[in-house]
Amino acid sequence: MGTQTSKKKQLKRSKKKNERIDKSLQKDSNNLDQQIKLLLLGSGGSGKTTLIKQIHLIYKDGFDPLLKELYKKTIRKNLVIHTVELIEGMKRVNLSLQPQSKLIASKLINFKREYCDETTPNLKKVIKFLWKDPNVKRAFQLRSVLQIPETHGYYLNNIDRITEENYVPSETDILKCRIPTTGVNTVDFNLEGLTWTIVDVGGQRSERRKWIHQFESVQTIIYIVAISEYDQKLYENENVNRLKEAFDLFETTINNEYFEKTNCVLLFNKMDLFEEKIKKVPLSECFSEYKDGSDSSQAKKFISNKFLEIFETRKRKIWSYSTCATDTNKIRTIFVNYLFFEKKKHNTFCKF
Repeated sequence: MGTQTSKKKQLKRSKKKNERIDKSLQKDSNNLDQQIKLLLLGSGGSGKTTLIKQIHLIYKDGFDPLLKELYKKTIRKNLVIHTVELIEGMKRVNLSLQPQSKLIASKLINFKREYCDETTPNLKKVIKFLWKDPNVKRAFQLRSVLQIPETHGYYLNNIDRITEENYVPSETDILKCRIPTTGVNTVDFNLEGLTWTIVDVGGQRSERRKWIHQFESVQTIIYIVAISEYDQKLYENENVNRLKEAFDLFETTINNEYFEKTNCVLLFNKMDLFEEKIKKVPLSECFSEYKDGSDSSQAKKFISNKFLEIFETRKRKIWSYSTCATDTNKIRTIFVNYLFFEKKKHNTFCKF
C-alpha cells in the first residue's frame, strides 16, 4: 500500500516536472519565432560595413562619442595613406608629378612611415598642394587601376574641415569611411515586436573560412554586390575581376545545402558610381557577351539577370534592389519592405 502511494507521488512529481519542461520549451520556441537572424555577405569592399552603420543610424542611437573618435582617427589616417598610395601609383598609369610637387610628395611619404594620429597644419598644406597638381587629379580618375577608394576624393575635398582642431565626423563622413571587417560582428535591435540580429562577416578571401560557422538558424541572407566594380580587380589578386568574384561567391554560397530554404535580399550597391562609370567604361570589360552599350538600365538589368538566374526559388523568396549604401532613406525603405514580409509571416499586423 505504501509502495503504491509512493509511486503515485513519484508519477505526480514527474508529470509536473515534464509540464514545466514543456512550458519552458514552448516559451523558448515562441521567443525563437520572434527572432530574425540576417546574415550579411558579400566580397570585400562591397558595402557591408556601410549597411551596418545605417542600421546604427536608423534603428539604434547612432554613433556614440567613442565611436566618433575612432572614425575621426581612421578618416585622418586614411587621408594620408590613400594620398601616398595615389602618388606612388602614378608611375603605373604613366603619370608623374610636376617638378614643384616632387619635394612636397617626399615629405608626405616620409610622414606616412612615422605616422601619428594627428593631422598637423603642415600636413594639410602638403596634401592640399598635391591635390592641386593636375596629374594627381588625372591619376585619381584612374583610381580603379590603382586600388584607391572612390570616397578618397570626398575626403580630399573636405580636408579643411577634417583637419580642424575640434573636428567631429558627420554622419556622411562616417558612412563613407571604410574599415575592412575582420572576424564576426553582430548588431542586435528590436523593431515592431521582433528581435533582429544582423551578422556581418569579413568579405576578404582570408575571412571567408569563418562564414560557415554562422550558417545555422539564418532566416535571410543579405548579399551585397558592388555593381560599379565591374572593371576593377581584387585587392588580394589583381588577376581576378571583382564583379566576377562577387558572382562566383554568390553562386557557391546561396546554393549551399545550408540555405536551400533561406530567403535572400540581393542588393546591387554603388549604383550612383555605376551610372557614371558606364558612360565611359563598357560593361564588356567584365562580360564580353554584353552588347548593349552605355545604357545604365540595360547594363544593370543584364547583371541582375545573371545573379537571379542562379538562385533556386522553389522553396524561398528573393528581393532584388538597386541602391547606394550611403543613402539612408533608400536603406530604410528596403528594410520596411522586408519587415512587411516578416510581419505577415509572424501573423502580426504592422502599420507603416
